[in-house]
Amino acid sequence: MAQDAASAVTVAEAPSGRRRGSLGPVGLVLAGCISVQFGAALAVSLMPRAGAVGVVTLRLVVAAVVMLVVCRPRLRGHSRADWGTVVAFGIAMGGMNLLFYQAAARIPLGIAVTFEVLGPLALSVFASRRASSLVWAGLALCGVFLLGGAGDGLGSLDLVGVGFALAAGACWATYIMFSARTGRRFPQADGLALAMAVAAVLCLPLGIATAGDKLIDPVTLGLGAAVAIMSSVLPYTLELVALRRLPASTFAVMMSLEPAVAALSGFLVLSQNLGWAEVVAITLVIAASMGAVRTQVGRKKDPAVALHE
Repeated sequence: MAQDAASAVTVAEAPSGRRRGSLGPVGLVLAGCISVQFGAALAVSLMPRAGAVGVVTLRLVVAAVVMLVVCRPRLRGHSRADWGTVVAFGIAMGGMNLLFYQAAARIPLGIAVTFEVLGPLALSVFASRRASSLVWAGLALCGVFLLGGAGDGLGSLDLVGVGFALAAGACWATYIMFSARTGRRFPQADGLALAMAVAAVLCLPLGIATAGDKLIDPVTLGLGAAVAIMSSVLPYTLELVALRRLPASTFAVMMSLEPAVAALSGFLVLSQNLGWAEVVAITLVIAASMGAVRTQVGRKKDPAVALHE
């Protein structure tokens, strides 16, 4: 899913220029999106073996180990505020993953990501303070209303799953804010690795309590490691390379496509079919997300706004 921690951390550090030769970086980011969502589809197929919490635990633990080994973050020399920021980042990351996987276990993957992306969309709209943002908010609400009216209405969806997806979106918005702060306080990906370790430590007791020895089953462990690589390690690596040459605004717009990629992966891997109304609804939310991102970028380029900030 789009909730990989690397996304927000590296966005804060991405260059704002260099548009020439961006086809390569765009391809890398798109590959990262595909990897995240097909990793999520693999995770859903793994849930009957270990449960949603067990799958999240395997993903975070394996990804944390890999990130700690690769990044080897320095533990000394950080202030209490630094540690408070990275712990809050880790809590948001763990909560986001737990809640999203609970949603994906109950409702189609594309719909789960669509509801989840409303969190960052709301954050972008509120931060913009422009009248045009109300248009994007209204467009997103139309998409949500259409989702509710698709098929047999909202009652055809598991309302608990919808609630989990919306809560995951709130955690996603929170994690975006703390990821930017973490990126400023820690060099390179050190903060990300530490935050992922915090998330893994928090989820591990829950995973052991719910899945028990299923977590060490060789097949489950192998598939869980694959989910971790596809959903965390590989996308982070691709995005880190791409964002050295790709404008942050372009990256953010591409992240808006994740509901569509999620719907495609759900169809191909999990045979989750979507009706025309659901497809239109997802398209509306994607359009609203892209519009909100472009509005936010335009606001940052406004000299008056820049002086005000």
